Amino acid sequence: MKTTGTKVITFILAAFSLFMMNSNITVCNDSRSGCPVIRKLGTIDCDMVETTPVVFRDKLYRFEYVRSNYKPNITGNTYSRFIDTASGKPTPAFAQGFDLGNAYVENDTVYVSCVNDWGGSEIWLFRSGNLEGWDSWKALELEGWKIYNTSLCKGAGAYIMAIEVGQPPDVVGRAFTMRFLTSPDLVHWKLTPDECVYTKDRYSACPALHYLDGMYYMIYLEEKPVPPGTGKDWPAYAPHIVRSNDLAHWESSPCNPIMSHSPEDKRIANPKLTKEERSRIVTALDLNNSDVECCEFRGKTIITYSWGDQHGTEFLAEAVYEGTLASFLKGFFPQKSR
Repeated sequence: MKTTGTKVITFILAAFSLFMMNSNITVCNDSRSGCPVIRKLGTIDCDMVETTPVVFRDKLYRFEYVRSNYKPNITGNTYSRFIDTASGKPTPAFAQGFDLGNAYVENDTVYVSCVNDWGGSEIWLFRSGNLEGWDSWKALELEGWKIYNTSLCKGAGAYIMAIEVGQPPDVVGRAFTMRFLTSPDLVHWKLTPDECVYTKDRYSACPALHYLDGMYYMIYLEEKPVPPGTGKDWPAYAPHIVRSNDLAHWESSPCNPIMSHSPEDKRIANPKLTKEERSRIVTALDLNNSDVECCEFRGKTIITYSWGDQHGTEFLAEAVYEGTLASFLKGFFPQKSR
């Protein structure tokens, strides 16, 4: 009886997992009244992590930072590109040898911020009006710092860039930490005062910065306790959102975390994925939703994110919020009842 019962339970769990992977049910944060509902669409690629959805000349693109270990990358080097999401066609590669890119669009110009190395001290900007020809310049060098992900937005009278910092310890506290840069023209950059930080007391990484009605909204990654039953001494990770009007004092959303790893991550959303890739997706250990980026396109909020184990096994997935980016960001901070 014990063996039979175990088999029945195993079968039920497997069936439920398969159902969740192929259904259209959302199990993100919709159980918390008033929080924006994120609907996961599923996996679209393997070994792709840092991406940014953007709208350029009324078309939806996905910026991709292509790592050297990305299987289709036969160059032996890192590079960046954009994918026309309607056709799947990539733009010519650029920013070869640079790491951890992030995209920002203003009018008819695209900007990409990245670092000169994984944990480099130089931040570079690339600029294009057609996604084919690019000019570039060094925005800032912070000697002795190790810099990773970046995120750029237009704020109150200036441009603001969030940078993820891993070193030095006196700047970072507990790695990782976000510091901020400011610029009047996207060319000349300076570091904001030390009090403009988030946060030195715990792990906080992968910033996605937006500005709306006098507030900076930042989606970022937090570390969670080791999940039971995984057989590995690895923590989980989940995206949170905070907001601030001065980059120094931050309010955390009562809806945090805004997403969590779930069976829906493994749903197949790209019919071009091979049999081998689909097998990798089904059997992969899923401990995180990370590197969340979003933009508004035709009244909906388009979301890309990574899932996997944060130890080299990672996948790219998409999600959507059925509303504007403004309602998405503001929705995580519902008005308190009086």
